[in-house]
Amino acid sequence: MIGKLDQALRFHQTALSLRAERQQVLASNIANADTPNYKARDVDFNAALKQAIGPGAMPATPVSASASVASAGAGKAAANPLAVALSRTSAAHLSGNAGTTTANGAQMMYRQTAVQGNVDGNTVDMDVERNQFTDNALRYEAGITFASGQIKTLLTAVTGQ
Repeated sequence: MIGKLDQALRFHQTALSLRAERQQVLASNIANADTPNYKARDVDFNAALKQAIGPGAMPATPVSASASVASAGAGKAAANPLAVALSRTSAAHLSGNAGTTTANGAQMMYRQTAVQGNVDGNTVDMDVERNQFTDNALRYEAGITFASGQIKTLLTAVTGQ
């Protein structure tokens, strides 16, 4: 019984955990907007979720399926005008060294700047970071709403009301 409940809520748990970690990365970018030579980072949420859930376990209509960033090899994000491409600036940056993955194993990548960076080498664009932060927060809230609804549905089925 417990295993089936865990299985029913695993997608929501994983998605919310990844959203929370991405929020911390984006908050770190915002906090370091004035730090010289700071390179903005982000997490490819879709790739991280697929990796965490596994290839055959994705539901038909996932809660947070739209891409907010492009994967490392792709130049454009599909159908998302606010997406900013991420890339590797060095092979060593994403080789699994400390600081390149989140607690859930999602790879952090460096954000490519669409415009010229700051004179001090900082690549944080506050407009992009605020948009990504707000988008991620809204998707997190939507995930909580969906998980709450699923829990209420399961509770109704158990109590028979």
